[in-house]
Amino acid sequence: MAEDTKQHIRIHVYDQDFDIAVKPEQEPLYRKAAKFITDRYNKYAEMFKSHKSDHTIALMTLIDIALLYEIERQKNDVAPYDSTLKRLMDEMDKVLAGK
Repeated sequence: MAEDTKQHIRIHVYDQDFDIAVKPEQEPLYRKAAKFITDRYNKYAEMFKSHKSDHTIALMTLIDIALLYEIERQKNDVAPYDSTLKRLMDEMDKVLAGK
């Protein structure tokens, strides 16, 4: 199977079905993502359906998911360590060159 071969799948998010083309190895990820979104939306809908619009509930869900994404992204951000590692490497080079 070629690298760029995609398959068409149908996923269900909250109250809507989507037909999408995905790489076969990513299908489980799309299905998990759809379930995650639906579960989060349902959580907010249960709490606020009587006094918030569907649009507002959807935006609250997006904020929740975006926050989780940013927290995970910060965990994987190595940029703050780059300058420290460079400084340590420079110091090690100086010490080793001095021997």
